[in-house]
Amino acid sequence: MKTNQYFFRIFALVTEFILINLSCKLAYFLKYGEFDNYEEYYISFFIIFTLAWIGASLFNNSYDLSHLASLRSFLRNLFTTAFIHFFIILVYIVSIKAQYLSRYYLIYNYTATICSVIAFRSLLILAYRYYNNMTYFLRKIVLVGPEQAMADIYRFFSSKNTTIYRFLEDVSLRMPAEERHEAMREVMEELKTFCIREQVNELYVSLPLASEELIEELADFSDDHFIYFRLVTEFEVLRKKRANVDFLGHIPIISLRQEPLRNLLNQMLKRGFDLVFSLAVILLVFPVMFPLIALLIKLDSPGPVIFKQLRSGKNNRKFWCYKFRTMRVNPDEEHRQATRHDSRVTPLGRFLRRSSLDEFPQFINVLLGDMSVVGPRPHMIQHTHEYAVTINKFLFRHFITPGITGLAQVNGYRGEITDPYLMQKRVEYDTWYIENWSLLLDIKIVLQTILGLLRGQERAY
Repeated sequence: MKTNQYFFRIFALVTEFILINLSCKLAYFLKYGEFDNYEEYYISFFIIFTLAWIGASLFNNSYDLSHLASLRSFLRNLFTTAFIHFFIILVYIVSIKAQYLSRYYLIYNYTATICSVIAFRSLLILAYRYYNNMTYFLRKIVLVGPEQAMADIYRFFSSKNTTIYRFLEDVSLRMPAEERHEAMREVMEELKTFCIREQVNELYVSLPLASEELIEELADFSDDHFIYFRLVTEFEVLRKKRANVDFLGHIPIISLRQEPLRNLLNQMLKRGFDLVFSLAVILLVFPVMFPLIALLIKLDSPGPVIFKQLRSGKNNRKFWCYKFRTMRVNPDEEHRQATRHDSRVTPLGRFLRRSSLDEFPQFINVLLGDMSVVGPRPHMIQHTHEYAVTINKFLFRHFITPGITGLAQVNGYRGEITDPYLMQKRVEYDTWYIENWSLLLDIKIVLQTILGLLRGQERAY
């Protein structure tokens, strides 16, 4: 949400700066019949007029997404901004005694400015509402909680043509706490089965404070099945969580973690970075590297140049991950992880693995959209099944697209897993990455990866 606000403000500010500048010139043309040969004092006025509008808009917080929610908020904000601006211009005219400015010019200028800003912000409102309606239309949500507690949420999504399912609507808050807890427990398994079968996207839960255990259970279930979990009205469980508050209209909705890559703009930024970076590598590095390494692999041992293996991707979907072959062809290559002194690894393969050159074909995976340049490392299908059972929050890593490199890797957690603690640390780093993603963080990880390759990495074998 913060990133959304930032880019929206920049876009709106720059666009209105251009529109107001054009309005000043249009007003001058309407008054004097020419665009060129401005009087010197009019050029100064153009600058003051434009900067005063931007300053008044920033002071009035006009470039806030919340002002796109309702027409009343939009009009009130615009009126206040225009009033502040008019006051600034009046002070300017009086202070420098600029009575020589044409009254007709000022009328034309204000008319053009207000009309252009109204048109621009109206288009923003339409685009904002269209975007929201499209995202609501695609959602499948489940509401969990008593009917009276979820009524506003239900009405909100009903107006957006969202697919809605309800659970526990017959559990009354007037029931004794123990009976209510047991009544809710009875439908938990049914709810989980239903969510998996219907491929639910979001789970909105409103349960009493005594149900903290059930809330945690549903949150863990949602993480493991790529369902966005939202807690409504109950706050006690948030003491141990890093909560994020969003709004559906006027209704506060709480996420139990930050989710920057759920934001469409952030997704576009990350995908754009992936495409530019992978294309640069494929077009500039591959023409030289690929033929040379392919020839050396063929001379080193019989078998294909490219090794492909099924791995777990985003939302746990399987994809073929590509690498330069570093082992002799063997029956265990699909199931057994490489170890420090693995006899299957060829002499050339050891060099490729130490230098991470064997990973370069994965830029093709990035181009195809199966992988990202930066993200949690993908694992073999067998390992995903094993760690999902033994490592807490392991499947949460699969909320986003896996990467060629990642935060865990640049912090030394890569290669063979000899202790469950090592995998738990990977999960902790990957979870932090997902909750704190930014484009600058991706760039930093890429630079750290390059430095690590130059220095050599202890666990790269």
